[in-house]
Amino acid sequence: MYNFEFERPGSVAEAVAALKTEEAQALGGGQTLIPTLKQRLAAPAKLVSLGGIAEMKGVCRNDDGSLSIGGGTTHAEVARAAAAHYPALAALAGGIGDPAVRNRGTIGGSLANNDPSACYPAAALGSGATIVTDRREIAADDYFQGLFTTALEEGEIITSVRFPVPEKANYQKFVQPASRFALVGVFAAQTADGTRVAVTGASEDGVFRWSAAEAALASGASIDGMAPEADGMIADLHGTKPYRAHLTGVLTRRALQAMA
Repeated sequence: MYNFEFERPGSVAEAVAALKTEEAQALGGGQTLIPTLKQRLAAPAKLVSLGGIAEMKGVCRNDDGSLSIGGGTTHAEVARAAAAHYPALAALAGGIGDPAVRNRGTIGGSLANNDPSACYPAAALGSGATIVTDRREIAADDYFQGLFTTALEEGEIITSVRFPVPEKANYQKFVQPASRFALVGVFAAQTADGTRVAVTGASEDGVFRWSAAEAALASGASIDGMAPEADGMIADLHGTKPYRAHLTGVLTRRALQAMA
């Protein structure tokens, strides 16, 4: 490690002010940032911890039936508190990493990092969630912009995430056993407007909606045997492009069967 300043603000306003310092970086649960610092792949002059901001924690049901989750809420708390309101989201949160990760990592940190194999991006995109920051509200369809890339601007903080609760939803994850990330993960959500299918872990461009499957479902057609194009899928020692494309189709069908 190396020397840096550390600040732990007690409010969003204080955090925003602290992040205006040159070379300052926000610290959520630290599940990605701390290992990155240890490897000296990042060297911010100041870390601004968001862990002491009470207004960024918790899960609550809104008057319109949607679910708001504070950006600083841990995966373990989402798994516990969302279970009665949005079981598919709670189950997803309960399957992230291991107990140590779930008790430190936060939903806001995960969405801000936008790892191509993380689970929350699929839930947010599949649910049609809204990312609420200290400056604005961003629809999930506009928020995710590629590998580790989002619509967030410099110093912008995710204060909460608002999830519309669908009629039915299910998340299917093919786990990479060493990391517990998704080799491929599919979040399907059925609403009055149709079914959304969001895929994580598969594409070189990060999380995406499988529009061809959504269109087939909207028309009443079967998606048996369907799979997205292999071009553009991730290829690594864990799986080839065609393998991940095939898994996407298989897991989508499993999610839909679980929702039936």
